[in-house]
Amino acid sequence: MKLRYALSSLAVIILIFSSAYGVSIKDVTFKIANFGKVTFKHSTHLGKEGIKENCKTCHNALFNLRKKSRYTMADMEKGKSCGACHNGKRAFDIKDCIKCHKVADVTMKVKETGPVIFSHNKHLAAFKCENCHPTFFPLGARKPVSMAQMEKGKSCGACHNGKGAFALGECAKCHPTKDVTFKVKETGEVIFSHDLHAGMFKCGDCHTKLYLPSGKNKRITMAQMEAAQSCGACHNGKGAFALGECAKCHPTKDVTFKVKDTGDVIFSHNLHAGMFKCGDCHIKHYLPSGNNKRRTMAEMEAAQSCGACHDGKAAFTVKENCDRCHKM
Repeated sequence: MKLRYALSSLAVIILIFSSAYGVSIKDVTFKIANFGKVTFKHSTHLGKEGIKENCKTCHNALFNLRKKSRYTMADMEKGKSCGACHNGKRAFDIKDCIKCHKVADVTMKVKETGPVIFSHNKHLAAFKCENCHPTFFPLGARKPVSMAQMEKGKSCGACHNGKGAFALGECAKCHPTKDVTFKVKETGEVIFSHDLHAGMFKCGDCHTKLYLPSGKNKRITMAQMEAAQSCGACHNGKGAFALGECAKCHPTKDVTFKVKDTGDVIFSHNLHAGMFKCGDCHIKHYLPSGNNKRRTMAEMEAAQSCGACHDGKAAFTVKENCDRCHKM
């Protein structure tokens, strides 16, 4: 009798202590292979309508505290475990996967073009998880799929066919592009703008017919371009401006010649390029590198260097009009 009274008293004390100070109930984390972690929050559920701090709503009716059981999504769809409430009526449907399963952007390493980032959030705004998983993408490790396979409807190509979503041919929407800088010893850097060209042409017009996407392309000379290789395939005066319009790609600037006796002489590329073609002077009279032999006025009067044009016929003569070039 005394023992029964003591146990009853202990139960009352525990109940009073729990009511006064609360019982610490922690979150439960489930580790799911290939799908990250799912965290069940007791605090969130205990405050919901229909539960109202009543643990017996779930224990042991749905979850036996003495027996650990794992349930599949198929089990839940039949009303077991979380599926007893998460059926789209009492609570959100278990098919709203991202309400429990955390998703992140997926980065795919592509050797030739750089990483491609797949945004789960962007796609989930238009599609449901089951539209892709596991029909097109298993949740585990996957074998890389080539562009040729995508063009046959596999992987991303199932939707990105120009009907369900933008076509695979619009490469720059997934593959990052940037300006390409070519170092040219003689004339300085030449910058190729992907944005400018992608606005007028398709990626397939150049890749891989003219250029490998990896950037590991063989160096092409101007002579080879004039034979329709590389840039010369389009820059022929028909598809695009001709290669002879050098200043459109090669940077030009004013050239300053230091003359001790009369002061600096400034050669304006812009002024001369407005009247002549680059080939009229380069490389016949001047090497593009700037490593040209210094010419005297006597040599110019003999039709060398500037004197080739400044002879009084094509342009004012170097024999007179000194102040046209020398700041005296």
